Amino acid sequence: MSNVVAVTGAASGIGRGSALRLARDGWTVIAIDRAADGLDALKRDCDAAASRIRTVTADVASADGISAAFADIAAREGVLNGLVASAGVLRTGPLSTMPVEDFDDVFAVNVRGLWLTAKHAMPLLEVAGRNGDLARAVFLASIAGFRHKVESGAYAATKAAVIALTKVWAVEAAAAGVLINAVAPATVDTPMVRPFMTAGANTRYKTSGTSPLGRIAEPDDVASVIAFLLSPESRYVTGAVIPVDGGTSAAFVPPGR
Repeated sequence: MSNVVAVTGAASGIGRGSALRLARDGWTVIAIDRAADGLDALKRDCDAAASRIRTVTADVASADGISAAFADIAAREGVLNGLVASAGVLRTGPLSTMPVEDFDDVFAVNVRGLWLTAKHAMPLLEVAGRNGDLARAVFLASIAGFRHKVESGAYAATKAAVIALTKVWAVEAAAAGVLINAVAPATVDTPMVRPFMTAGANTRYKTSGTSPLGRIAEPDDVASVIAFLLSPESRYVTGAVIPVDGGTSAAFVPPGR
């Protein structure tokens, strides 16, 4: 019997990359997203592993929706061995002029949605942990959470909150045998980020761009680290926030160098 993992934001970007990677690694994947068409595409693209993916259409920003989704998971599976909380949105612009709706939206998804997801997943993870089985959660943070940037202050604040939730929840869940960590990517080639990679697009906000390794990340780069954090090999890692950024946050590189 394979381990069971729930992945939010599974229709695109890092969530999609993680769902594909984990299904191909033999996990039973519960792919959660509000974009039903994207979930359908995920199953089509998973080839031989498609039978290991079950899709659930739900919005992490909806308390009722995410509660119903995990009630269904509990009824069908009875346990979870992993959670990847990847759903997120990016809203940019100066804090002084940002529309209230944009500010509320980014917090509703990136912080409240992540908290709601983990809150409902935790009882199922604790069943696994107390039985001595694999019990892991990985939250999607960002280097923006500790290396803040103008024009994306609200987004940075949400990712700083994710880092705080990761650390505190890891300690609170340790007694139940549930390990909780976060990954902190820099620029990743995803549909969420792509519109901001063109000079002058939308606002003055700019992505971190090419890393010291000479490229930006692909979703698979982040999914590989997530797969490690969900594996038995991470048995003594909890409360960690791992940059997956090709050295972007390691040292400042002056412009033009």
